[in-house]
Amino acid sequence: MSDAQPITGCRPGDIAEHVFLCGDPARVGPISASWENTRTLCDVREYTIVTGEREGVALTAASTGIGAPSTAIVMEELAKLGAHTFIRVGNCGALAPSVELGDLVITTGAVREDGTSRAYVVPEYPAVASYELVAALTGAARETRAPHHAGITWSFDAFYARNAIAGPGNTLESMSFEGYWPPHLEARIRDMQAARILNCEMEAGIILTLAGLFGLRAAAICTVSDRTPWTGPAELDVGRNMAQCIDVANAAMLRVASSR
Repeated sequence: MSDAQPITGCRPGDIAEHVFLCGDPARVGPISASWENTRTLCDVREYTIVTGEREGVALTAASTGIGAPSTAIVMEELAKLGAHTFIRVGNCGALAPSVELGDLVITTGAVREDGTSRAYVVPEYPAVASYELVAALTGAARETRAPHHAGITWSFDAFYARNAIAGPGNTLESMSFEGYWPPHLEARIRDMQAARILNCEMEAGIILTLAGLFGLRAAAICTVSDRTPWTGPAELDVGRNMAQCIDVANAAMLRVASSR
């Protein structure tokens, strides 16, 4: 029987213990740009995986695609090949008024509103980030003077149904096809804002849940590329401050790796 993983094709020895996860395959290159001896191990479907090293520490960067189902697949396969520490590097939407475009948000825990994590464990199970990784990320952000916040993230499945356009008079309007948007969806956004949730995205919940279930370490850091509710195209910039986000994540990972 082949020892290759069924989806990524990765084999024992391919994957480092310390892994960066990103949604977009195009982000693997910038994450690993400062590494040495890089080699591409996978370029299948939404998954691009590169392993290399920096300052003598073996590192892997892997794309997850968008959302929890594809993220769970690659995290399962990487964990089976020895990965034990994961940092998600991504972009997100701001929910809290104190969070500005280009700020970094470090997730301490996530509201799990994805279907995949509920397939693994009951909804009451908390999605909590590793305190070691959160401390390393906040420390690295402070040292680089990156504008940052640490707090709770809303992690969901339906990008269009869970986002909205800011309408006149503090109203919210649908982003879905032909305006589909039942009233409870607007109430859900208001609930998250009232609960002081900092940001929203689509992968942190499953990453933190699987790390907890499997006895691994995980955290997430995202740059704020837009706002929820959305106020227009001028606010959408997926790459805003991504270079600093990547620098902070790399510094934090090296700090944690050297402390073991």
